[in-house]
Amino acid sequence: MVSMICKELALQKNYLGKSTPIKTIYFGGGTPSLLSSLELSAILDTISLHYQLDLDEMTIETNPDDLSQEKLKSLKTLGFDRLSIGIQSFSNEVLRFYNRSHTAEESLKSIDKARKTGFEKLSIDLMYGFPAGDHQLWEHDLKQAVQLAPGHISSYCLTVEANTALGKWAKKGTFKPASEDFSADQFELMQKRLEDAGYIQYEISNFGKPDAFAVHNSNYWKGTPYLGIGPSAHSFDGSTRQHNLSNNPKYIKALEDDTILFEKDILSQEDLLNEYLLTALRTIWGVDLQKVNQQFGVDILQAKGTLIEHFREEKLMEADSDYLRLTKKGKLLADFIAGKLFV
Repeated sequence: MVSMICKELALQKNYLGKSTPIKTIYFGGGTPSLLSSLELSAILDTISLHYQLDLDEMTIETNPDDLSQEKLKSLKTLGFDRLSIGIQSFSNEVLRFYNRSHTAEESLKSIDKARKTGFEKLSIDLMYGFPAGDHQLWEHDLKQAVQLAPGHISSYCLTVEANTALGKWAKKGTFKPASEDFSADQFELMQKRLEDAGYIQYEISNFGKPDAFAVHNSNYWKGTPYLGIGPSAHSFDGSTRQHNLSNNPKYIKALEDDTILFEKDILSQEDLLNEYLLTALRTIWGVDLQKVNQQFGVDILQAKGTLIEHFREEKLMEADSDYLRLTKKGKLLADFIAGKLFV
């Protein structure tokens, strides 16, 4: 797999343009920290060989139980300057339910070890919406996170997909997911606790101290082109979107024959505008109305004025002549609101 990832990197070297410098590298999409130092080094060497680098940030997703002192030193030596640690919860009860292999104690130790190794840019992942009688477990997670004070916190709601174990349990009646109102209350609780602790909700699921926003993710939400490598990886060049086949053996077999199996969507101006509205509304920066007018020839205030005024009256949106932004209340309905604004 590593060999084929390197091969795809070579084959895709012109995807973003020969002279476009790479500003961020992000190892994610699974558990890349399971790769050895030699494997990670091979991928990074291939990137350096075929791409022009002007890096602002290099992140790797990790799990607490992966982060031995030796592993952390290796990651630091390889050039990683930011860790995204999949903690999910500081409750062993919740971790067992999620079938996570680490414990709450390992989570705490992993952050301490990372800091002692010299990692200053730390992000932790938390999950809310765990079904319980009250919000005590979530309050504990938030309190622990604030005490640890990482620069960045990402938090996502527990979702139940039909073909997953949780989905099958829910269908059998052996598992009852939290209600939408319960999860919404936890979302608002998170907003309050993290804001009080000095975090800025710069994107719906992401909170950062003022100098610790994720550069890679921010560029994605701002519509910057990116290249994804590996099975299931998605790429965007500014006008088309493509995604690799989600099948490891077929991915490897195709690359052995110097072929990349992917599906491509050519995006219309309408598609690009709607995607911009969807992603920009999720952020603290909001929708730049001048950009929409200049780039797409659409006056949103005129085309959707009645709807925007309704959202303003409902305290879901803030709007002026330059920007549209969601309020805290509006962030609970971000996708719905964006969908209503689609052209």
